[in-house]
Amino acid sequence: MEPYRVPAGTGIGHVHLKVSDIDRALAFYRDVLGFDQIMRLGDQAAFVSAGGYHHHIGLNTWQSRRGSPAPPHHTGLYHFAIRYPSRRDLATAVRRVLDAGVPIQGVADHGVSESIYLTDLDGNGIELTRDRPESEWPRDASGNLAMHMADPLDLDALVREAL
Repeated sequence: MEPYRVPAGTGIGHVHLKVSDIDRALAFYRDVLGFDQIMRLGDQAAFVSAGGYHHHIGLNTWQSRRGSPAPPHHTGLYHFAIRYPSRRDLATAVRRVLDAGVPIQGVADHGVSESIYLTDLDGNGIELTRDRPESEWPRDASGNLAMHMADPLDLDALVREAL
């Protein structure tokens, strides 16, 4: 097979998540995280987005109505990332998550980004993140990207930026 590279500018348009209950999923993605509900198909599916896009996240019960989360140590989605445009926007989202009583599973400063990890009520992994400007990304002596895997992130300082 000939080598191929995905063209620059390619992006991930949306993700579809299997959920057990549409109302419960909307209570999280719409009411806590603040996505706009674009469309709903009864108790089978709902589509949410930011900024008027047709949908960033599809929520459906087609194969999962009243189901349970996938067990740990099985294949499947690890997490998907919701990237915010600024640190303050990320801080606001994190504050809303904390105010809703959603547990934070981890935080990390990756050098290129700051990330907060959690799961929705169906066990789908979520990374709330914001990218630093590319000019601030850490590089090694050869100029190659030197992303950090899990440097500490001061969550309290981040959340204070939401005030």
